[in-house]
Amino acid sequence: MQQRERFASRLGFLLISAGCAIGLGNVWRFPYITGQYGGAAFVLVYLLFLVLLGLPIMVMEFAVGRGSQKSAASSFRVLEPKGSKWHIYGYFAMFGNYILMMFYTTIGGWMLAYLFKMIKGDFIGLSPEGITQQYTVLSSNPWVSAFWMILAVLIGFGVCAMGLQNGVEKITKIMMSSLFFIMIILAIRSVTLPGATKGLEFYLLPDFTKFTQQGIGTTIYAAMGQAFFTLSLGIGSMAIFGSYIGKDRSLTGESINITLLDTFVALMAGLIIFPACFSFGINPGQGPSLIFLTLPNIFNAMPGSQIWGSLFFLFMTFAALSTIIAVFENIVAFGMDLWNWTRKKAVIINVFLISLLSLPCVFGFNLLSGFTPFGGNSNVLDLEDFIVSSNLLPLGSLVYLLFCVTRYGWGWNNFLTEANTGKGVKFPKWARFYVTFILPLIVLFIFFMGYYEKFFKA
Repeated sequence: MQQRERFASRLGFLLISAGCAIGLGNVWRFPYITGQYGGAAFVLVYLLFLVLLGLPIMVMEFAVGRGSQKSAASSFRVLEPKGSKWHIYGYFAMFGNYILMMFYTTIGGWMLAYLFKMIKGDFIGLSPEGITQQYTVLSSNPWVSAFWMILAVLIGFGVCAMGLQNGVEKITKIMMSSLFFIMIILAIRSVTLPGATKGLEFYLLPDFTKFTQQGIGTTIYAAMGQAFFTLSLGIGSMAIFGSYIGKDRSLTGESINITLLDTFVALMAGLIIFPACFSFGINPGQGPSLIFLTLPNIFNAMPGSQIWGSLFFLFMTFAALSTIIAVFENIVAFGMDLWNWTRKKAVIINVFLISLLSLPCVFGFNLLSGFTPFGGNSNVLDLEDFIVSSNLLPLGSLVYLLFCVTRYGWGWNNFLTEANTGKGVKFPKWARFYVTFILPLIVLFIFFMGYYEKFFKA
């Protein structure tokens, strides 16, 4: 039996776990959703739900990982009572990690492409139409898009091939430290733009009348959904890092630190984007096109546009790659845990597998653009995102919750002992009623609302 690998440092564990949570959901989805739902008032509700929803489930995922010393592929099998069937969920967790990477690698590839284009100066002097054309050429050419996707796959697995300490931990530490530094520089630049004050007011001063514009229920659900999805809980992508740490720190304290880092990045992304949008008179709630179409226009209008644009897309690339590397590490661990593969064998097989599985998403914008699973302009990416975000994340979180609180699973006492082993903040015993009876209902509400919003909302 192979010796379980370990992180070299606590900082490595915190930054890698944060890197897994900190992805494009923080820096792409959070600003435009905040823009759509009225700014600061939305942010306050989002932060509340982050603590109520995300934190307890993260502790549970880490506890299952550390208690079993395995990835999601076999952690339930190690901890479940004899004769029970919890381990079946391990296959769904594996499925979730693969599907997440089937579309995430395409977007990660686009970030690499935009970084390259910014450094080369491809956007300098372009009209808004010219910038739109750059995006169209990238997404509509299957082979160009596939090239960048495969490059993202090779970088991610290349880091994993170097090992946990020398690859994943070392590279992620450098990337995450650089990401924080670049964000601070960009935020300072953004808030010092002429007219940026209006953007700061929109973002930082709560105006609860804006809640009613979209409907209070819809706004609360959006905040709840963003808080839930930002931490990528439910498919075991966090649990793996629990299996790599020792017993010297309590898991609640570590989860709080990771949630704070995740929130810091999301809030800083808003500080970069809102002042810049208001400074140039652009609607910050316009959706994903904000990153690829709007922001290059803003950078073009700034002195030193090439520098600021390159820094921004370097930060976006690091955010995407930190998640890709973290989830790839999970995928590599599946093969090592289930079939005793060597790390090298798991990497080689998955480089080909993920590259192949990611092609439908790439082709969804060109060769398969006629496939519209939800009608309108929907595509393969929308379908894959829906499978993960609206199904596997909430239902998987429910599995982790019930596994940790019921006597038919691992059980409350086992969970509490594991979570509270080590120094630091303890998981409160009084929270048992909340996590057993109330939190599962909230997660089910998010699940059903996801379907309502997708299929029934007018």
